[in-house]
Parts: sequence; C-alpha cells; structure tokens
Amino acid sequence: MFRSIVDDIKFQFQTGNTITRLIIVNVAIFLLLVIVKAFTRGIEIDINEAGDTISLADRIMQYIFLSQDPVWDLKHPWLIFSHMFTHVGLFHMIFNMLVLYWFGRIAGDLLGDHRMLPLYLFSGLTGALFYLISAPFFYPEGSTLHGASGAIMGIVAAAGMTAPDYQMRLLLFGDVRLKYIVFGLLVIYMVSFLNMENQGGQMAHFGGAAFGFFYVHMLRQGSDLTLGFRRMVNYFRRPKRRPVQIAKRRVPIEVKQRSGTRQRDVQAPPSPSFMDYQERLDFILEKIKKSGFDSLSEDEKKFLHDASQK
Repeated sequence: MFRSIVDDIKFQFQTGNTITRLIIVNVAIFLLLVIVKAFTRGIEIDINEAGDTISLADRIMQYIFLSQDPVWDLKHPWLIFSHMFTHVGLFHMIFNMLVLYWFGRIAGDLLGDHRMLPLYLFSGLTGALFYLISAPFFYPEGSTLHGASGAIMGIVAAAGMTAPDYQMRLLLFGDVRLKYIVFGLLVIYMVSFLNMENQGGQMAHFGGAAFGFFYVHMLRQGSDLTLGFRRMVNYFRRPKRRPVQIAKRRVPIEVKQRSGTRQRDVQAPPSPSFMDYQERLDFILEKIKKSGFDSLSEDEKKFLHDASQK
C-alpha cells in the first residue's frame, strides 16, 4: 500500500503542474519535520559555556527558519529560501496548501504555469524583506520567520489582479468574486496586525501580496520580472545541443498551363504572427476580467490552456 502511495506521489510530481509540485514539497518537508521532532523529543544540547541548553529540535529549526538577525542569515544563506517551505503547525500547513491550490490553479491558467515557481519565490523573498525590516521594532529579543504564507499571498494577489471578477464558490458564502476574497484576506491580516498578533508574519503577508500586485502591473506594461530567473533555470535544465536546420514544409498545388496540368511546390502560408497571438490573449484576459472565466467559449478556454503551457 505504501509503495503504491509513493508511486502515485512520484507520478504527480513528474506529470503535475508547478502548483502540484510546490504542494508536494511543502507537505513532504512538514512530515519530515514531524518525524524529526518525534525522534528528538526530550533531547537537550548545550549552546554556550554558561550551560544554557536548548532542545535538539529547536536547534535544527534554527538552521531552517529565517532569523531577524541578518548576521546569522548571511552565514546561512539558504534560510532565505528554506523558511518559505517550512511549516510546524498542522492547520497552518493545511490552510496554506488549500489557498495555494485554489489560487495557484487560477493564476497558472491565466499567467502561465511557467511563471508560478518564480512568482512563489519572489513573493516569498519580498515577504522576507518586509519581515527583516520590521521585526526589530516588534521583537526586541529576536524572532524567526517560517511558512509559505508570504509566497502564497503573492500568487493570491496576482490571481486577483489578473481576473478580479472571476467567481469562486465558497462553502458558506456561495459564489464570490476573486477581488473580494483577496480584499477579505488582506483585511484579516490587517486586523491581526493591529491586534498585535504575529506582526512579523503579517508584514511578510503584505510583502508577498505587494509583489504579486506589482508583478501583474509590470506584466501589463510589457515587463516580466521573472523572465531572467526562468532563462537561468532553462539554461541549466536543458542539455546543450547543436542547432538543427529544419527544412521549410512545402505543399503541392495544382497550376494550370496550356499544355495541361502539372504540380509544383510552394512554401506553406506563414503561421499567425506573434501580435495576433498576443492580441487574442489580451482579449481573452480582458473578457475574464469583465465577465468571469465561465463567459469564455470552449475554443477560448482551449486557447488559454495552451497558452499557459508555453
């Protein structure tokens, strides 16, 4: 049974989209930390010559969570990324993964699956920056940051910015437009911030959302802030190959002559230009913004799906 489950997870990771892979990675790290805490329970270690001790589990977390101490972070640079894949609370993890799935599916369809990983990472980095700037004012004795909330809020904001009138069905509220859901989440975080609840975490939420809004704004201006990252990933991912010259396809047509009919080859008509493709994509996105995703025809939905895979 367990082997079958592992095989299913491997299959989903290999064939699923970026959002599916992000969820699998987050859940896997959460389960790993649960196992680590279970096996290190009750183990204490010395942290200085004065005899102060700390649990082994907490010591391990120091090498995963982002600290508000910039010197510690510079000595352990992976913390800037590891913290946004780390959860220690079950309900925190479940809530984040549900939000990532709901909004990531929408953002991936509208903006393209290839943009989801850099959007997740850049939003998490912006959230971490907001935390590092603000944490000394809220936690004089020090604190740490963990969780994917900041990264996920960037995807949430990007989805709401791209298709504000897209409708989602909520359990107790029925169909609600995306813009109101995003606004509601920001209000909840603001209320928690004003009530002095997890102020550093709320600043990370705001930072992630700010990047999501700004990213879509720049994308509409023709500037993709994730393009450099994607080019770098593609450079290391794709094996270098010698360029292969592909012959132009030619199709036979009939040409009438005085002596009869003969065939000759002519070049196939050119494919639609990039501008035609971009104009149709912009038209579909504008239609979603005004009337929602359900207003699209089957042909438009297929075109949008194909565009998201490029």
